[in-house]
Amino acid sequence: MTMEERIRAMYAAFNARAADAALAGMTADVDWPNGWEGGRVAGHEAVRDYWLRQWQEIDAHVEPVEITRGEDDRWTVLVHQVVRSADGALLADEHVRHVYAFRGELVERMDIEVLRAGVPRAGSPPRRGR
Repeated sequence: MTMEERIRAMYAAFNARAADAALAGMTADVDWPNGWEGGRVAGHEAVRDYWLRQWQEIDAHVEPVEITRGEDDRWTVLVHQVVRSADGALLADEHVRHVYAFRGELVERMDIEVLRAGVPRAGSPPRRGR
């Protein structure tokens, strides 16, 4: 399986709400952005817990549009994100970049790059408790 296929498989698993399948492509100590509540989480259990909380509150569908490998060996994925509230209201419909650092064939870190300044990231309705 190519790296692009691995990345696409992780998005397909996320969209199918198959947390364990998505986490299988990540290091045990993965460093992951909490784009919904803010901050970062580390490790499989923390990422799984974050996703489970998120999936109870919002419905995010994230589709890769373009995947490129950078000169620094990081992979950038331009994604189209559509995020809806639990009652189906549209919260976000936009493109963002996800940037991945790998250790071997596993994701070690992911970062989110917002494409337009001043526009909230998909999956970040008003922050809870902040």
